This record gives sequence, C-alpha cells and structure tokens, in this order.
Amino acid sequence: MAKKAVKKKAIPGFGKFVKWFWILFSTGVLCGALLFWLASLGAFGEMPTFERLENPQTNLATEIISADGKTLGKFYLDDNRTPVAYEDLPQSLIDALVATEDARYYDHSGVDARGTLRAFAFLGKKGGASTISQQLARQLFVGKAAKGWRRYTQKFKEWVIATRLERSYTKEEIIAMYLNIYDFNYNADGIRSAAKIYFGKEPMELRVEESAMLVGMLKNSSLFNPRRREEKVFNRRNTVLDQMAKYGYLSETDRDSLQALELNLNFSPESHKEGLATYFRMYVQGFMNDWIEKNPKPALEGERDKWNIYLDGLKIYTTVDSRMQKNAEDAVTAHMKKLQAEFFHQNTPDRNKTAPFLDLEQSQINSIMRRAMKNSDRWRSMKRAGKSEEEIEASFKVKTDMTVFDWNSDSQEKDTIMTPMDSIRYYKTFLRTGMLSMEPQTGHVKAWVGGVDYKHFQYDNVKQGRRQVGSTFKPFVYAAAIDQLRRSPCDSLPDTQYCIEAEKHGNPEPWCPKNSDGKYSGKNYTLKRALANSVNTVTAQLIDQVGPKSVVSIVRNLGFKGDIPEVPSIALGTLDSNLYEMVGAYGTFANQGVFVRPVMVTRIEDKNGTVLFEYVPQTKDVLSKDVAYAMVDLMKGVTEGGSGTRLRHAYQKNTTVYKEIITGYPYELKNPIAGKTGTTQNQSDGWFMGMVPNLVTGVWVGGDNRSVRFKSITYGQGAAMALPIWGLYMKENYKNEDLGISKGSFTKPSNLSIKVDCAKILEQMQQEDTEDDLEDIGI
Repeated sequence: MAKKAVKKKAIPGFGKFVKWFWILFSTGVLCGALLFWLASLGAFGEMPTFERLENPQTNLATEIISADGKTLGKFYLDDNRTPVAYEDLPQSLIDALVATEDARYYDHSGVDARGTLRAFAFLGKKGGASTISQQLARQLFVGKAAKGWRRYTQKFKEWVIATRLERSYTKEEIIAMYLNIYDFNYNADGIRSAAKIYFGKEPMELRVEESAMLVGMLKNSSLFNPRRREEKVFNRRNTVLDQMAKYGYLSETDRDSLQALELNLNFSPESHKEGLATYFRMYVQGFMNDWIEKNPKPALEGERDKWNIYLDGLKIYTTVDSRMQKNAEDAVTAHMKKLQAEFFHQNTPDRNKTAPFLDLEQSQINSIMRRAMKNSDRWRSMKRAGKSEEEIEASFKVKTDMTVFDWNSDSQEKDTIMTPMDSIRYYKTFLRTGMLSMEPQTGHVKAWVGGVDYKHFQYDNVKQGRRQVGSTFKPFVYAAAIDQLRRSPCDSLPDTQYCIEAEKHGNPEPWCPKNSDGKYSGKNYTLKRALANSVNTVTAQLIDQVGPKSVVSIVRNLGFKGDIPEVPSIALGTLDSNLYEMVGAYGTFANQGVFVRPVMVTRIEDKNGTVLFEYVPQTKDVLSKDVAYAMVDLMKGVTEGGSGTRLRHAYQKNTTVYKEIITGYPYELKNPIAGKTGTTQNQSDGWFMGMVPNLVTGVWVGGDNRSVRFKSITYGQGAAMALPIWGLYMKENYKNEDLGISKGSFTKPSNLSIKVDCAKILEQMQQEDTEDDLEDIGI
C-alpha cells in the first residue's frame, strides 16, 4: 500500500527572510559596485590616469657605475632608489614576500576576496587583507593610511587602483615595482639600496635568511629596524621563515637551521661624503652639471625641460675600476697615517713653537689664519645671516662641541670641544695628498683620490689643487732637447756651475741654479744619469740650449693650461700644475708620443637605457715614437739607480715607528718602471710620477700652506712623501692578475734612431770617477 505524501508545514516568515536576505545581499553588492564606481570617478580623492598607471612617477637616484660594473655611488635628494628588474631578484626574496604578505597572490586579480571577508569578520585580528597589489597602489598613489571614515574610502581607492595595476602589469612586474619603491630606512630606498646598505650585496647575492629579514621589514621598517631593534627584527625574520615553511617554500629542517643564524649585518650606509671614490664622485657631479646645461631634456608636456641627476635615474658609466680605486685609497691611508705621525712628532711644541708652520713670523701666521677664517663655511653662513664682522669673529673664539678628523680612531673621527679658530689650526696640521692613475693608451682614469678623507677635507687635490711641480717637470725639458736637438740619453754634460745671462730670463741678475745639496761634483753626467739624480745644472744647460719657448710649446701640446712663463727657471719646476695635467702629459711618453686627454665619463644613459652621451677620444701626436721611447728609457734610470731606487729593494722594517716611512715598505718590484720624483723648495711639495707600459700614476703630498712642511729633506722629499703611495698601490694591483697591469717592457720602436744603450759609456765614466777619487786621496 502506497504511503501517502506528507506535506511539509511551512515555517512562518521564512519566505520573508529569504526575500530580505536577497534584497540586502543585492543592495550590498550594488552599494559595493557603486562605491567602486564612485572611487573610480575620483569621488574619494584624485585617481591616477591611465598614463600615470602605465608610467608611475618615482624619484630615481642617478647611479655612477665603474668600469668593472660596480656602483661607485649615487646622486639623490630624498630617494636613494635604483630599480631592479624582476629577473635580477633572487627566488628566495620572491618566495618570502608572497608567503608573508600575500599567499594567494597568483590567484587573485588585485583584491583577495577571501582575505577581505576574513578581515571584516574578525575586524583585522587574524590578519589584514592588503594584497601586494594594494600595498603597491598605496605606495604609489594613495599615501599613508588615513584615520576615521577616510580609511574606508581610502580602501576603495586601493582596491580600484590595485585591479587597474593588475590589468596594466604582470604579476612579476608588480612584485619588482613594490620591492623597488619601498623605503627600508637609512637612505635604503628600494631593494637594491637595501641589499647594499644592510648586507653589502647586490639583491641576487642575498641568502635566504637575508631575504627573509628584508621582507620582514616590509611590515614597518621603522619598527623593525635592525640597527636599533635587533632582537625584534630577529624574531620577525624567523616569522617570515615560518611562513615560507608553511607554504612549502622551505623544508622544516632548512627553516630550523636558518632560524638559528644571527642577522650578520654588513651595514654600509650610502652618503655623498662616505664610501668609495668620494672625490671622483664630486668631479662627476660637476661634469654632469656642465653637461646638463648644454643638453636640454626632450621633455614630455608638463615635465621638466632639464635633466635632474637627483630625480631622473640616469646611469653614468665611468672609467674608474673599483678594485684599483680601493687599492689606491688603501695605499693613501696606509702611508699618510705613518707620514702624519712623523709630522706630529717633528711638530710638538718643544720642537716647533709655531707648529704647524715653519719659518714664519707671527704676523704672517695671523694673516694665514684670518684668511682661512674668512674662507670658512661658518663665516659665509653668518655673513648671509646679516651678522657683523665683529660678531662673526667673536663666534670663532667660543668653544663648541664638534667632530673632527683623527687618524688614530677606527672611524677616523673623534668628538671634542674646541673653538672654531682652534679647529682651523688643527686642520692645518694635516698633510694633504692627491693621486691619479690612468691607462695611457685610452686616457681612461682608473683611480682618483683627491685627499685623505672627503668628509673633512673636501678640497680635491687632483684637479682643483695646483702646486709647484719641482723636478717632475724636468722630463719635458729633456724631451724638447732630444726632439729638437737630437740629443741622446747617452750624451753627457758637466755638473759645474752654469749661469744663464740676465737678458735671457728678464731678471737683472744671471740665473745660476744650484743642485739640491748646493754642491757641484765637476763630473760629466749622461743625460740618463743626470735625470736619475735630478742634477739641476745639467737641466739648466739643456733649457739654455733648446730655449724656454720650445719647452713651453711641448707642454702646451701635452695638455698644460694656465700661465707658463717662457723663462729658464721653469726647467726646475717653478710653475704650478695639478695631477690631472701631469698624468695626462706623462701618459704621452708611455703611449709612444701620442697625447690622449684623460677621460672619466664614457657614457650616460637615461632610466630606460637610451644613450644620451658617448665620449669621443681626443688625441694628438706630440712626439715621435723614438723620442717617446728615449724619454721612457731616461726615466727608467730613476728607478734603477736614482731617487726611485727604493722601489727595487726589500727594506727591513725599523724598530723606530717613524723610520718606517722610509724603511718600512718592502716593495721589491722587479719589472720595468719609468718614473720621476719631485721636491720643491723647502720641501713644500713631494711628487712621484710612475709608469709601467699600460698605467701611469701620479702622487702629490704637501701641506695646506707651503709653510706646513718637513724641516729636512729626509722626510720632505718626493721619494719619502709620495713614492711610497705609488709602491703600495702597485703592489696591490699586481696581486690581482685580473687587472692586467703590465709587468713587461715598454714598446721599443722597430727602427730606433736614438742611442739609448749607454752601458759602455757609463762603464767608462765610472772608471774615470774611480780614478778621480783615487787621485783625490793621493793614490
């Protein structure tokens, strides 16, 4: 018997409930859609245009790139940002980001509905709902989180922009944009700066635990600051590692081992006054300012018509090699620290009452100090503020807290209290230096050191500073004699008093130069031996024979600027020049007589890689190959038997600290080296110009004022002040075979017409010297 169907009794009011549910649900959907629509129209604040979405504007730092592909430094105002492409990001960084910030990133289109519902349901207590796309939208177009009801309208803006971003960019591009724009503190704008500043690496070199720490900072880089809150950052990093394990990016074993590791920061802050090649970077800044003035920007409507090195993300490709630059800076630091210790030792109050000045009257010292005071930043800023000279001068006598340079501190700084006037005198006690290294065949500058510390000594002694060049000028006199009189390095002249008539140099009295020791040997010297021993009387004879005008003509063709008087005394280096000119000129000898103007910047690109500038080499044939080789051979004598001979020996370190400046550097260089030392009157300047076939390097050392100097030639000569820097630099260069610094011979012309082999002549002269010596003592 069939069962009779039982009719279910309707629940009172259920139909009405369903009806209202759908009404409310539909209303909510419509309201949501309306809010989205209103947000897209800009009802809750300005929305970015399609063009801005396609080209979001962020301030980009200009990057200075070395010849070996390293970042030497950047120019930026507020944003030290250099973009990195997605393919240059390590997978560990991407995995950590997705696992921590947006686990369903690859499944949504900008807004995570599931996460949003969870956030509403639990009022954010179980995590927020911001996707990576929303966070990027906030960074680019929305700004900081608002408060009150505006926070909700801001969310609608984020949702709309996030979905638009997802339509305009790939998932990979969004990740790259997000990591490139985030501010990690300490001028670490973007992931590349963060990797460099916190770990001293490029992003691709980051280890898993390092990637996790940086991703952990994304929550709040001020709160999770590894420099101030190491434990908090350590725990946050381990939370990121937990998330990576949770979503299968790490095994539990790997997670546990990584969580046990310390943070191991390699904190390297980037600033304009610190880091590698600071003086060179300031030269590049000046170069760029000049280039910008001459090259207007092809700007779009509404953009700037001038390039901006702080905002436009330019790439400046330079000739400097970061490895050689570091070797140069290390050599300067190693030698100058010792040399300064000796200078302090010789200028204690009991040894020099007017320290650091020598042989000056008090009125002269007062004049130097007052001039320095008026040239100071303090004086200029107070003058601009409308202060009277009396008020300004009074401020220089008030003690104040300050941080000053100090060789004996690990940071090369110390905090102290002194008056501004005392600080001026304090800084006068420090010896200054400059160094420039160039490849002569191309003119490419490989290292540029303008001083001992840019933060405290901002005057660049490579290009700004001009000082008397001393005996380093003599090779140009010899070159003129060989070129125009067909002299040979084997020709000989007597070391006797030699006077040039008054009418030849415009002075009322004849010019009769003496040798550095004030004596004349009376012996004949080959030109090679005379240059090696820097015999002034021989140089005087040569310039008298060839004429000052010929010498000036040659040095003009070798790139010298400024006033060069056509007088015989220039033969001994009385004119002022700088390392930039000297290195360029000496490079002509190593480059077979062809002058190549030194070059520092080879190419400039915009942020998209479009080439804006490429350097065209500037060359000039100045000397024949024969003359250039003869000059190189002459200058080889300086390091084989002259003032540069110490480069060849293994000096034993002396137990006395100060003696190490002369005897403490065991160079033991065996390869062919041409060079010339130079020392100016009263030991005010010490020079050394050194050459191997593919590298010419010049070094200058001296005081801020000519009266700040060593008392004796022992420490004041170029061989003691400047040559050690060259020796230390070259020793380090030779340790790295990848640099390709030559140890071979200089290129000899196939049909050399100038006699350079003086062995037999020297042997005969040495025999004559021995006979003279025996005769002098009665044998």
